[in-house]
Parts: sequence; structure tokens; C-alpha cells
Amino acid sequence: MDYDWSAADLAFRDEVRTFLDEKLTPELRRAGHLATSVYPDHGASMKWQHILHDRGWAAPAWPVEYGGCDWSLTQHYIFGRELMRAGAPALSPMGIRMVAPAIVAFGTAEQKAYYLPRILTGEVFFCQGYSEPESGSDLASLTMAAVDDGEDFVCTGSKIWTTHATEANWIFCLVRTSREGKKQQGITFLLIDMTSPGIEIRPLVMTSGEQVQNQVFFDSVRVPKNNVLGRIDDGWTVAKYLLVHERGGALSPMLQVMAQEVATAAAGQTGPDGNPLIDDVTFAAKLAEARIRTEVLEILEYRTLSVLAQGKNPGPASSMLKILATELSQQITELALEAAGPRGRVYQPHATKPGGPIAEFRPPADGYRSGEQWQAVAPLRYFNDRAGSIYAGSNEIQRNILAKAALGL
Repeated sequence: MDYDWSAADLAFRDEVRTFLDEKLTPELRRAGHLATSVYPDHGASMKWQHILHDRGWAAPAWPVEYGGCDWSLTQHYIFGRELMRAGAPALSPMGIRMVAPAIVAFGTAEQKAYYLPRILTGEVFFCQGYSEPESGSDLASLTMAAVDDGEDFVCTGSKIWTTHATEANWIFCLVRTSREGKKQQGITFLLIDMTSPGIEIRPLVMTSGEQVQNQVFFDSVRVPKNNVLGRIDDGWTVAKYLLVHERGGALSPMLQVMAQEVATAAAGQTGPDGNPLIDDVTFAAKLAEARIRTEVLEILEYRTLSVLAQGKNPGPASSMLKILATELSQQITELALEAAGPRGRVYQPHATKPGGPIAEFRPPADGYRSGEQWQAVAPLRYFNDRAGSIYAGSNEIQRNILAKAALGL
């Protein structure tokens, strides 16, 4: 395969860089730089989405007729790469990257006409209702019931780890409409208005102190059958399709930026022998290993891109890349916490831009911060990143997929 960009690709890269120089304001760059997890400050994320939408770049992977871009796969990769390297705040994936492709693939004409343009503008903001207190990686064991009642389903149950449920006005849910057959059967994919009577949201406080995830309770919530995506009892098909999009995307550029930030920070910190931490043999070896792995991940992402560009199925590559990227991210955030030293043990979320409210924290009246801003961010990113190997299908499940698909075990 050819790893070199063509002249047209380089011209496109320069166009994207020019756009970012002009439109990515210092305020937005700060929100991206000080984000404590994969979910940045909600207000900054939505502001950036509006800017991208004005340019026609909010959802480039969508079909052109619905607002996407007529780009090659290489251009899509370059675009995502440049956003990460510029420090742009991430957009919420639940609408644009996850449920929207499912609506395009399985939705009715009416559903496409209603939801897709409103997702682009942010008027419709989705959260995800998959996991339940007793159904996580074994998602097919879900029990939230949707009882047939004429033109509606009546939904009762709860969903957990629902990111940005307090900001969302819609939720896409997997619900149980039948208990016959295999557990993957009898599941239906529903789009539910979060303002419906009977919905209660309870924030969950994460180890970082942030309230980004929630538990959502449904007490006899009526949902029109017109809100079914795909076929009744066949929601598992929609869910599998959506999960490919949840695990997709190039992450090596972001990880390379993170590793470079650690190297820069370590150069200014004192190591155990009194010399710069970057010169400490043990720390330098761990950082070098992480940086080499980011380069390997980039090559693997290029390889997957090449397979896709030829119209072929990359097979279990998404599982492999998910494992590598999340575990590498955890390694890098651990190095950042080590580089932060004693000040990395100080809890000071007021010096960051978290993705949600901070529970039971009163910032100092004078705004005092111990150390530099990156030292305040490091522990929160470290704690939040521990979830990376769990969400979107735990890495243990991904290894099972690889064992079956690649090794035939």
C-alpha cells in the first residue's frame, strides 16, 4: 500500500489547516486543550459544531444528500487528523457519528427528514441508552421492557452510564419487545423524546468528580411506534451497525499529540535524581515505548484505511484498533500523571474544562491554582481514561471477537 499523500491530498490538508487557523478561536482551543475526557465542555463543543456546520463540515462522513462531504477516505482521515492536531474540541459522537448513520441506513423517509438536519444544527441532541445495571458488555441480556399498546410502546426500566443525558433532548434506546427465541431477538431500537412524561435522570459522580454520566429511569413512558428505527424485534441488527461507527475513527494523531505534550512537560519537571524528568532512564524508556506504539497504531490505521478505500471489509480490525488505542491512551495519561509530580495529586477541577458539572466542589475564591494547568488536567484525564477499555464494548469482549474471527478459537 502507498502511505504517501497525493498532491490533491496535501492541498486539502492545507485547506483544512487554513480553516482551523481562521475559525478555531483561542477559546475553543483552550476548551480542547483543557478537556478532562473524550467529552469536552458541552457549550464549547456545540459552538464548534455550529462553526463546522456553517462550513458544511460538521458531518463529512454522511452521504452528500444529507449534508455530508464528497471526500475520499483519505481526505476524511486527513480532516480528523488535522482537527486532533489543532486541539479542536470534540463533537458529541452520539448524534453525528452514531445514531445518524443508523437513521440513514434503517430510517424511514420521514425519520431522515426530521432528525438528520436537526442533528446537524444541534436542535436535536442525542444520548445513548444501551447499558443497564445488569447488562453491560453482555448487552443482549437487557431487560428494559417496551409493551405493545396500540400505536405506542410503553417503556419501563432504566439505562445507565448515559453520557450527557441532562443535555440531551432525545435518547436512542435498545428495549425488550419480546422474550421469545435467542436473547438477541426481541430487541427493538427506539428513538425516545427525553421530555416525555415518566423520565427521570439521576447524575452519576465519576472518580474525577464530574457528572457526565447518568442513570435514566423510564416509568411507563409512552413512545409512538413511528419512533422505531428498523423493524420491531430486530433492533440488534441496528445496534451492531451502529457499534461499528462507535468504534471507528483515527485516534493515533490525538495520541501522538498527547505523547508530545507529556514529553514537553517532562522536560520542565525535575526527576528523582534532580535532573529533568525527560532524562530519567526509566521514564524516558516508558515514554519512548508509548510514542513508538502511536506510530505503529498510525500504520495500522493507514492499513485499515487502504482496505476500506478498495471497498473491502477490514474484518475485526475495529476491535484490534479499539484495544490498542484505548490501552495506549491509558498508558500515556499515566505518564502524564507521573510527570505532574506532587501537584498532580491536587484536586483542582476549576483549572480545567470538564465535560460536566463537578460534584460538591467549591473553587477557591481567588481562583488559585497549584502548579501549571496541565498538572491540574492530568489527574482528571487519568481517572476518566480508565473507562476507555470498558466503553464501546470492553477490551475483554474485543479480544474474544479477535480470538474467534482472526484465530478461529
